[in-house]
Amino acid sequence: MTKFFITGSSTDVGKTIASAIVVEALEADYWKPVQAGDLDYSDSHKVGELISNPKTKIHKNNYALNTPMSPHGAAEIDGITIDLKRIVPPETENHLVIEGAGGLLVPLNDTDTIFDLIQPDYKVIVVSRHYLGSINHTLLTIEKLQERNLKIGIIFSGNEHPSTESIILKKTGVSFLGRINEEEGFDKEIVMKYASQFRRPLLLF
Repeated sequence: MTKFFITGSSTDVGKTIASAIVVEALEADYWKPVQAGDLDYSDSHKVGELISNPKTKIHKNNYALNTPMSPHGAAEIDGITIDLKRIVPPETENHLVIEGAGGLLVPLNDTDTIFDLIQPDYKVIVVSRHYLGSINHTLLTIEKLQERNLKIGIIFSGNEHPSTESIILKKTGVSFLGRINEEEGFDKEIVMKYASQFRRPLLLF
């Protein structure tokens, strides 16, 4: 079974919606190792509300921090230090979708970042939203991932922007998995619609 790690070109680019779609497409399990803030309505809650299949198991966060900020800072406020050794993937016989926090180099503590959660056998999906500066952020994220020769795919978030998408794909050579357009809102029906579109590209990825 495959482990998919979902990261983004920045924060608030649509990682959780993308995670829900990938989870639904593969009827995969979901795990967010570090949640910072919104504990009453966390990303795990949101994914659970957006999927329809009965197979998915949503695994518990290793760290659930109270403040919506970088994990290292949120942990400091809570009086703890995030220990990478305590972040161990849950055992499952299913595909596993792992959602990062913020971007790739968001610090977990004084030495480790989100990037250090990614194991060599993970397939990494970068969610890139169209905003001024997104090309630079996306290329830097992918360049960092390519240092480890990881299998990388990309999901574009937002309505089609041909010149942005084509230059990113041309310069990186990563797999294009699909696009999540602007929607008035996301519910189970819309997530299921996207899941049916993404299933084949994900299985071929």
